[in-house]
Amino acid sequence: MTLLSPQDMLVVHGGNPLHGEVRVRGAKNLVSKAMVAALLGDGPSRLHNVPRIRDVEVVRGLLELHGVRVRDADGAGDALVLDPANVEQAAVDEINVHAGSSRIPILFCGPLLHRLGQAIIPDLGGCHIGPRPIDFHLQALREFGAVVDKTDAGLQLTAPSGLRGCKLDLPYPSVGATEQVLLTAVMAQGVTELRNAAVEPEIIDLICVLQKMGAIITVHTDRVIEIEGVPRLGGFVHRPIPDRIEAASWAAAALATGGDVTVRGARQVDMMTFLNGFRSVGGAYAVDDAPDPEGGIRFWHPGGELRATAIETAVHPGFMTDWQQPLVVALTQARGLSIVHETVYEQRLGYTTALNQMGATIQVYRDCLGGTPCRFGRRNFTHSAVIAGPAKLNGADLTIPDLRAGFSHLIAALAAEGISRVYGVNLINRGYEDFEAKLAALGAHVDA
Repeated sequence: MTLLSPQDMLVVHGGNPLHGEVRVRGAKNLVSKAMVAALLGDGPSRLHNVPRIRDVEVVRGLLELHGVRVRDADGAGDALVLDPANVEQAAVDEINVHAGSSRIPILFCGPLLHRLGQAIIPDLGGCHIGPRPIDFHLQALREFGAVVDKTDAGLQLTAPSGLRGCKLDLPYPSVGATEQVLLTAVMAQGVTELRNAAVEPEIIDLICVLQKMGAIITVHTDRVIEIEGVPRLGGFVHRPIPDRIEAASWAAAALATGGDVTVRGARQVDMMTFLNGFRSVGGAYAVDDAPDPEGGIRFWHPGGELRATAIETAVHPGFMTDWQQPLVVALTQARGLSIVHETVYEQRLGYTTALNQMGATIQVYRDCLGGTPCRFGRRNFTHSAVIAGPAKLNGADLTIPDLRAGFSHLIAALAAEGISRVYGVNLINRGYEDFEAKLAALGAHVDA
């Protein structure tokens, strides 16, 4: 039996609409990768608008273990300077201490092979939403010329003859594998051609970071990226794109609670598919194109009943998998039958069990519902859901299983009548900056 710590628990008094403003900063899924990219430079890099989240702390710790000097540029932690002048191999046991909280060590491999000629991959952690195997990563590194040996401590990678460009065709447009190829190919000898690449906004922003460092990268049509290796890279100065996942999470919270929330920093261009889904459910939004920090998007419930809809997650430019969990909470309040077809992660509907315990009516299926057949069909994965609404949600004791499901549980507790105790809230700190303070600013009644 797992003991639940009161220090890792929030008491949520539900039933109050959220009203007010919050701000999102640099995207979690870009900032951590840009920090790794700094390993490749022969000079310091500066990263602005850095969120104060656990994942940034983990990557910072891993960089410091490898000899990178990381310091706050402004004294407030909003900007970081990363100096890789003295990169060295970290001790395996020290890497393991940090790796339990993140899967980011796999992305250190290419840069460390370039800088040191070796890299170590410990057992990897991360959210439990599916196996997310590292096969794509290892195969890509082998194609570049890396040698992978299994040891008691993990995997040892070396590059006896250096790394060279190659042609790669991903079986699935994996974001992580695309990041791996980019971080490895930019200094590999020759030209690398990556087919079936991920093209998410965070990938394009990482390409912008690498280009600032001196990389030569061409994004062709049909998910083809060409990288011409260069012998050296410099540092960068970069302001990352805003976090579109956090922005959508606050939007869904506004809709589910019948509230009105302005998300400063949110950008329409990064959220177009989400905005279509938000409007189809019956939510309202208004875009303020003023430059940051004034600009953003206001999201609100316009009154009346929400409408059932069908959502199919997909790689960009489709509906992002990290958007479906918070929006499903709002769909429990929509009249009719909504359908969700998850095609990115095979185990991302487990959070619906807790919603059902609160009064929702959600049935999960192994079939590909509401869309085209996907790679999970006929493979015994429950990856589709039907949500019947509107449902009256009631407070309950909830235990957070992973980052995105955790915020969805929090939204459900805010929308429910009565009191909920939400355990495991430290997981939310991995990707949501100061979320308790933001909840308070929006009028939520939450006690630690």
